[in-house]
Amino acid sequence: MTNVCIIPARYASTRYPGKPLAELKGATGISRSLIERSWLAAQEVEGLDAVYVATDDDRIREAAEAFGAEVLMTSDTCRNGTERCAEALGLLGDDVDMVVNLQGDAPLTPAWFLEELINGLKAAPDAALATPVLCCDGETHSALMADRHAGRVGGTTAVFNRDNHALYFSKEVIPYTGRIYQRDEPTPVFHHVGVYAYRPEALSAYPTWPVGALETLEGLEQLRFLENGHNVLCVEVEARGRKFWELNNPEDVPRIETMLAEMGAP
Repeated sequence: MTNVCIIPARYASTRYPGKPLAELKGATGISRSLIERSWLAAQEVEGLDAVYVATDDDRIREAAEAFGAEVLMTSDTCRNGTERCAEALGLLGDDVDMVVNLQGDAPLTPAWFLEELINGLKAAPDAALATPVLCCDGETHSALMADRHAGRVGGTTAVFNRDNHALYFSKEVIPYTGRIYQRDEPTPVFHHVGVYAYRPEALSAYPTWPVGALETLEGLEQLRFLENGHNVLCVEVEARGRKFWELNNPEDVPRIETMLAEMGAP
């Protein structure tokens, strides 16, 4: 079985132009680009046969090749990371059994998140893709709420049924609870971790499906699967004491640098 990881990266981000090349300091004070730190995170995952950066930008290509990544050049018409992964899959040929999409803005993603994701999709033949969800503690819930109150689009949340099939994803904090939680208190809110494992046939078909109203309103690519009647498996993962956050806005850089330092990332 061939499992590949594709890290989609684009330069022209509306909220944060040039984000993949943003510099982040680790525990040693050395600065590495966001795309390099995401690539390094993928190197720690067991069960992957290859890791690629997929981009349409020569600046990102040059930076990625400089730190040793294999790069797949895709078109500038890809509307999101899943479409970029689908185009990259077409460049790799038919010898792929699973594609893992590690978003280029998620360098704090622990290896076990992806490993459990791969195992979860293997065990769920009725799912087109799988994605991790993390139970928010009070601290993370407060951070998500603070972003929304400040008018920033921060993390995404997920709700799912008893079979762990996704019901909805939103950039709002759902479900609504109307209360404040203690720092380490578990909450009923699940933070969606922006990583996906796709079955190749579903990924290849994805760009041909119509973009629905919900995907358009929320700006969340995974909603296209739900709007076109495909099951999305939510795999609950454990933080194991690690903090998780994605780089969505320039204001997130200090928070992520602190977390990198706490985990001892070079």
